[in-house]
Amino acid sequence: MLDFLKEFIDIILHIDIHIQQWVRDYRTWTYLILFIIIFMETGFVITPFLPGDSLLFAAGAVAAMPNEPLSLIPLILLLLCAAFGGDNTNYFIGRLLGQTVYEKNYRLIKREYLDKTHAFYEKHGGKTIIIARFMPIIRTFAPFVAGVGTMRYFRFISFSITGSLLWVGLFCLSGYFFGSIPFIKKNFSLVIITIILVSLMPMIIAFIKNYLEKRKTNK
Repeated sequence: MLDFLKEFIDIILHIDIHIQQWVRDYRTWTYLILFIIIFMETGFVITPFLPGDSLLFAAGAVAAMPNEPLSLIPLILLLLCAAFGGDNTNYFIGRLLGQTVYEKNYRLIKREYLDKTHAFYEKHGGKTIIIARFMPIIRTFAPFVAGVGTMRYFRFISFSITGSLLWVGLFCLSGYFFGSIPFIKKNFSLVIITIILVSLMPMIIAFIKNYLEKRKTNK
Protein backbone atom coordinates (compact mmCIF):
# COMPACT_ATOMS: atom_id res chain seq x y z
CA MET A 1 0.00 0.00 0.00
CA LEU A 2 2.85 2.37 0.90
CA ASP A 3 4.62 1.64 -2.38
CA PHE A 4 1.40 2.31 -4.29
CA LEU A 5 0.96 5.64 -2.45
CA LYS A 6 4.54 6.67 -3.25
CA GLU A 7 4.07 5.77 -6.91
CA PHE A 8 0.76 7.65 -7.07
CA ILE A 9 2.31 10.79 -5.53
CA ASP A 10 5.20 10.54 -8.00
CA ILE A 11 2.73 10.40 -10.91
CA ILE A 12 0.90 13.48 -9.59
CA LEU A 13 4.08 15.53 -9.03
CA HIS A 14 5.67 14.50 -12.32
CA ILE A 15 2.51 14.17 -14.38
CA ASP A 16 4.11 15.93 -17.36
CA ILE A 17 6.92 13.36 -17.52
CA HIS A 18 4.44 10.48 -17.26
CA ILE A 19 2.26 11.90 -20.05
CA GLN A 20 5.35 12.24 -22.25
CA GLN A 21 6.18 8.60 -21.47
CA TRP A 22 2.63 7.55 -22.40
CA VAL A 23 3.03 9.47 -25.66
CA ARG A 24 6.29 7.65 -26.43
CA ASP A 25 4.79 4.26 -25.58
CA TYR A 26 1.24 4.60 -26.90
CA ARG A 27 1.34 7.57 -29.30
CA THR A 28 -2.21 8.74 -30.11
CA TRP A 29 -3.67 6.14 -27.73
CA THR A 30 -2.61 8.66 -25.04
CA TYR A 31 -5.82 10.54 -25.87
CA LEU A 32 -7.78 7.52 -24.66
CA ILE A 33 -5.75 7.26 -21.42
CA LEU A 34 -6.39 10.93 -20.64
CA PHE A 35 -10.07 10.56 -21.54
CA ILE A 36 -10.50 7.60 -19.16
CA ILE A 37 -8.79 9.41 -16.25
CA ILE A 38 -10.88 12.58 -16.59
CA PHE A 39 -14.06 10.55 -17.14
CA MET A 40 -13.46 8.46 -14.02
CA GLU A 41 -12.42 11.44 -11.89
CA THR A 42 -15.73 13.16 -12.63
CA GLY A 43 -17.93 10.13 -13.29
CA PHE A 44 -17.58 7.92 -10.22
CA VAL A 45 -17.85 8.98 -6.57
CA ILE A 46 -15.32 6.30 -5.62
CA THR A 47 -12.48 7.90 -7.63
CA PRO A 48 -12.18 11.53 -6.44
CA PHE A 49 -8.44 11.01 -5.84
CA LEU A 50 -7.57 10.88 -9.56
CA PRO A 51 -5.75 13.95 -10.97
CA GLY A 52 -7.90 16.55 -12.67
CA ASP A 53 -6.57 20.12 -12.73
CA SER A 54 -2.92 19.06 -12.84
CA LEU A 55 -3.57 16.50 -15.58
CA LEU A 56 -5.30 19.06 -17.80
CA PHE A 57 -2.51 21.59 -17.32
CA ALA A 58 0.20 19.02 -18.01
CA ALA A 59 -1.63 17.64 -21.06
CA GLY A 60 -1.86 21.16 -22.48
CA ALA A 61 1.86 21.67 -21.85
CA VAL A 62 2.75 18.41 -23.63
CA ALA A 63 0.50 19.35 -26.57
CA ALA A 64 2.59 22.51 -27.01
CA MET A 65 5.83 20.53 -27.38
CA PRO A 66 7.16 20.13 -30.93
CA ASN A 67 6.96 16.72 -32.60
CA GLU A 68 4.43 15.36 -30.10
CA PRO A 69 1.32 13.56 -31.44
CA LEU A 70 -1.01 15.42 -29.06
CA SER A 71 -2.77 18.43 -30.62
CA LEU A 72 -4.52 21.12 -28.62
CA ILE A 73 -7.94 21.25 -30.31
CA PRO A 74 -8.57 17.45 -30.40
CA LEU A 75 -7.28 17.27 -26.81
CA ILE A 76 -9.70 19.93 -25.55
CA LEU A 77 -12.66 18.48 -27.46
CA LEU A 78 -11.99 14.96 -26.22
CA LEU A 79 -11.51 16.00 -22.59
CA LEU A 80 -14.65 18.15 -22.77
CA CYS A 81 -16.53 15.00 -23.76
CA ALA A 82 -14.87 13.12 -20.90
CA ALA A 83 -15.81 15.78 -18.32
CA PHE A 84 -19.37 16.14 -19.60
CA GLY A 85 -19.84 12.37 -19.92
CA GLY A 86 -18.48 11.87 -16.39
CA ASP A 87 -20.86 14.48 -15.03
CA ASN A 88 -23.83 12.79 -16.68
CA THR A 89 -22.83 9.33 -15.49
CA ASN A 90 -22.50 10.59 -11.93
CA TYR A 91 -25.81 12.46 -12.15
CA PHE A 92 -27.72 9.35 -13.22
CA ILE A 93 -26.01 7.17 -10.60
CA GLY A 94 -27.22 9.69 -8.00
CA ARG A 95 -30.68 9.69 -9.56
CA LEU A 96 -30.73 5.87 -9.46
CA LEU A 97 -29.70 5.63 -5.80
CA GLY A 98 -31.90 8.54 -4.74
CA GLN A 99 -32.34 9.74 -1.17
CA THR A 100 -31.26 6.35 0.21
CA VAL A 101 -27.64 7.58 0.09
CA TYR A 102 -28.44 9.82 3.07
CA GLU A 103 -30.12 6.98 4.95
CA LYS A 104 -27.66 4.15 4.35
CA ASN A 105 -23.90 3.92 4.71
CA TYR A 106 -22.44 2.76 1.41
CA ARG A 107 -18.94 1.42 1.92
CA LEU A 108 -17.58 2.87 -1.33
CA ILE A 109 -19.16 6.32 -0.91
CA LYS A 110 -17.33 8.44 1.64
CA ARG A 111 -20.01 9.98 3.83
CA GLU A 112 -17.86 12.97 4.82
CA TYR A 113 -17.46 14.09 1.19
CA LEU A 114 -21.14 13.50 0.51
CA ASP A 115 -22.22 15.65 3.45
CA LYS A 116 -19.78 18.45 2.58
CA THR A 117 -20.95 18.52 -1.03
CA HIS A 118 -24.60 18.50 0.06
CA ALA A 119 -23.94 21.47 2.37
CA PHE A 120 -22.11 23.27 -0.45
CA TYR A 121 -25.03 22.54 -2.79
CA GLU A 122 -27.53 23.87 -0.24
CA LYS A 123 -25.57 27.11 -0.02
CA HIS A 124 -24.84 27.75 -3.71
CA GLY A 125 -27.67 25.95 -5.50
CA GLY A 126 -27.37 24.87 -9.12
CA LYS A 127 -24.25 26.89 -9.81
CA THR A 128 -22.46 24.43 -7.51
CA ILE A 129 -21.97 22.30 -10.67
CA ILE A 130 -19.89 25.14 -12.17
CA ILE A 131 -18.06 26.26 -9.02
CA ALA A 132 -17.24 22.68 -8.00
CA ARG A 133 -15.43 22.09 -11.29
CA PHE A 134 -12.49 23.95 -9.78
CA MET A 135 -12.59 22.11 -6.43
CA PRO A 136 -11.12 18.61 -6.15
CA ILE A 137 -13.39 15.99 -4.52
CA ILE A 138 -16.36 18.39 -4.49
CA ARG A 139 -16.46 18.29 -8.31
CA THR A 140 -16.67 14.48 -8.18
CA PHE A 141 -19.60 14.53 -5.75
CA ALA A 142 -21.48 17.59 -7.10
CA PRO A 143 -23.21 15.91 -10.08
CA PHE A 144 -23.96 12.88 -7.89
CA VAL A 145 -25.66 15.08 -5.26
CA ALA A 146 -27.52 16.93 -8.04
CA GLY A 147 -28.91 13.59 -9.22
CA VAL A 148 -29.86 12.57 -5.69
CA GLY A 149 -31.59 15.92 -5.23
CA THR A 150 -33.45 15.38 -8.51
CA MET A 151 -32.28 18.61 -10.14
CA ARG A 152 -34.07 18.85 -13.48
CA TYR A 153 -31.85 17.22 -16.11
CA PHE A 154 -31.92 20.04 -18.66
CA ARG A 155 -31.00 22.54 -15.94
CA PHE A 156 -28.16 20.24 -14.89
CA ILE A 157 -26.90 20.01 -18.50
CA SER A 158 -26.61 23.79 -18.83
CA PHE A 159 -24.48 24.03 -15.69
CA SER A 160 -22.44 20.96 -16.67
CA ILE A 161 -21.61 22.25 -20.15
CA THR A 162 -20.60 25.66 -18.80
CA GLY A 163 -18.47 24.17 -16.02
CA SER A 164 -16.79 21.67 -18.35
CA LEU A 165 -15.97 24.34 -20.94
CA LEU A 166 -14.46 26.66 -18.34
CA TRP A 167 -12.53 23.92 -16.52
CA VAL A 168 -11.06 22.04 -19.48
CA GLY A 169 -10.51 25.18 -21.54
CA LEU A 170 -8.80 27.16 -18.78
CA PHE A 171 -6.37 24.46 -17.65
CA CYS A 172 -5.51 23.03 -21.07
CA LEU A 173 -4.95 26.48 -22.56
CA SER A 174 -2.92 27.58 -19.51
CA GLY A 175 -0.68 24.54 -19.89
CA TYR A 176 -0.39 25.06 -23.65
CA PHE A 177 0.60 28.74 -23.47
CA PHE A 178 2.54 28.83 -20.19
CA GLY A 179 3.85 25.28 -19.75
CA SER A 180 6.78 25.87 -22.12
CA ILE A 181 8.06 28.92 -20.21
CA PRO A 182 11.58 27.95 -18.99
CA PHE A 183 10.87 28.75 -15.33
CA ILE A 184 7.68 26.66 -15.34
CA LYS A 185 9.37 23.76 -17.19
CA LYS A 186 12.21 23.81 -14.67
CA ASN A 187 9.82 23.93 -11.68
CA PHE A 188 6.91 21.91 -13.06
CA SER A 189 6.43 19.89 -9.85
CA LEU A 190 6.20 23.12 -7.87
CA VAL A 191 3.61 24.46 -10.33
CA ILE A 192 1.57 21.27 -9.94
CA ILE A 193 1.70 21.54 -6.14
CA THR A 194 0.59 25.18 -6.40
CA ILE A 195 -2.34 24.22 -8.65
CA ILE A 196 -3.41 21.54 -6.16
CA LEU A 197 -3.12 23.89 -3.17
CA VAL A 198 -5.04 26.70 -4.91
CA SER A 199 -7.76 24.21 -5.89
CA LEU A 200 -8.02 22.98 -2.31
CA MET A 201 -8.01 26.48 -0.81
CA PRO A 202 -11.83 26.95 -0.76
CA MET A 203 -12.19 23.65 1.12
CA ILE A 204 -9.42 24.58 3.55
CA ILE A 205 -11.01 27.99 4.21
CA ALA A 206 -14.44 26.38 4.70
CA PHE A 207 -12.93 23.87 7.15
CA ILE A 208 -11.22 26.63 9.16
CA LYS A 209 -14.44 28.70 9.24
CA ASN A 210 -16.48 25.71 10.44
CA TYR A 211 -13.88 24.91 13.07
CA LEU A 212 -13.83 28.49 14.39
CA GLU A 213 -17.64 28.66 14.42
CA LYS A 214 -17.85 25.41 16.40
CA ARG A 215 -15.32 26.70 18.93
CA LYS A 216 -17.26 29.94 19.26
CA THR A 217 -20.53 28.03 19.76
CA ASN A 218 -19.03 25.71 22.38
CA LYS A 219 -17.73 28.58 24.49
